[in-house]
Amino acid sequence: MVGSGKTTLIEQLIPRFVKRGLKVSMIKHAHHSFDVDQPGKDSYRHRQTGCSEVMVVSDRRWSSCTSSAANQSLLWKTRSSAFAVRSGAG
Repeated sequence: MVGSGKTTLIEQLIPRFVKRGLKVSMIKHAHHSFDVDQPGKDSYRHRQTGCSEVMVVSDRRWSSCTSSAANQSLLWKTRSSAFAVRSGAG
């Protein structure tokens, strides 16, 4: 259903939920070869040498990167939210 307005709908709904005081998480499935780590970056090198998980942390954001193919169990990471929106394949 490419181009059917799913992202636009989600963009309209999330602010309404947040305005009501709900904390919302998004689990976005990438349909292409997606990787947060970029060759040559420290996080990439650490993962390549065997780390099962690498977290990149700043004062504003954090990101966790794993090599696990078991993405169906990622919902537990959204536990601080009232609910999670899942977008993409599956």
